[in-house]
Order: sequence, then C-alpha cells, then structure tokens
Amino acid sequence: MNHPAKNTICLWFDRDAEAAARFYAATFPDSSVGAVHRAPADNPSCKEGEVLTVEFTVMGIPCIGLNGGPVVAHNWAFSFQVATQDQAETDRYWNALIDNGGEASDCGWCKDKWGLHWQITPIALTQAFTNPDRVIAKRAFEAMMTMRKIDVAAIEAAVCG
Repeated sequence: MNHPAKNTICLWFDRDAEAAARFYAATFPDSSVGAVHRAPADNPSCKEGEVLTVEFTVMGIPCIGLNGGPVVAHNWAFSFQVATQDQAETDRYWNALIDNGGEASDCGWCKDKWGLHWQITPIALTQAFTNPDRVIAKRAFEAMMTMRKIDVAAIEAAVCG
C-alpha cells in the first residue's frame, strides 16, 4: 500500500500479525501482504526491531495488523463475513480456518487460531433469508439454526419445503 486507504481496519494481535496476514493471503482470493513495519524503539508490546504492524488485504479489504500484546482479545462484535458461491467454496474456507487451529461455532460462524471471527455464508443462505415469501425465509432460518458449517443442500431443501 503506497498510499494508505482512508478507512483501514486495524486488527490487534498478541504477536502474530504477520503470520495471520500471510495465512489470510494464502487462503482467500484478492488478499495479499504489504509492508511489514518494525518497532523503532522498545514499547509495551514488543522490542525495537520486532514486527509492530503489517499492512495486508483480505478479500479486497485493507487491514493493518498491530502486534499490540495480549491485553486485548478479539470478540464476536467484529467478524469477516465471506459470501461463498457453493458448498465447495464454503468447505474450503471453513476447513482452512478450522483445520489451522480455529474453532467452529454455530450458524456458519467460526474463529481462526488468532481469535478473529468469521462468518462463512453461502449466497444461497442470504438469498433464502431475503426471500419475499416469509414462510420460505423462516424455513431456511430454522434450518440454519441447527447447523455449524452451513450445508447448502439443506438450505436449498428448506427453501423448497
């Protein structure tokens, strides 16, 4: 990033911002790692010369990873929501996050090994929720409420009744 974006998401990491950024770049399309900045002096979170911030992009979204130390933890109030085309793409992202030290949760939510939260959301699910026929939307919603990773075929079956 030669010229910083006007709005960049700053994500606080204990000490692994660069590893996280490289994982995201390897996992998601339109993602990359930019400049890695080292601390110019000792500070409460790292020593002079250690990685302090990392510029990276996740699916086109500019981010800064800050190695700020263990005093701040990620929570569900912030998440990346990834729209997937089909079950294969859903499985690919979900499994990459979970199999790399992450943790599954309900309704398409999971968190990665750094504690960042993700919603791996098939487009079929979003379309079902926004269906003008509220009976269809309710069936899809109720089906989703029983899931961890979203099952596209089960959502489509719920839509069909």
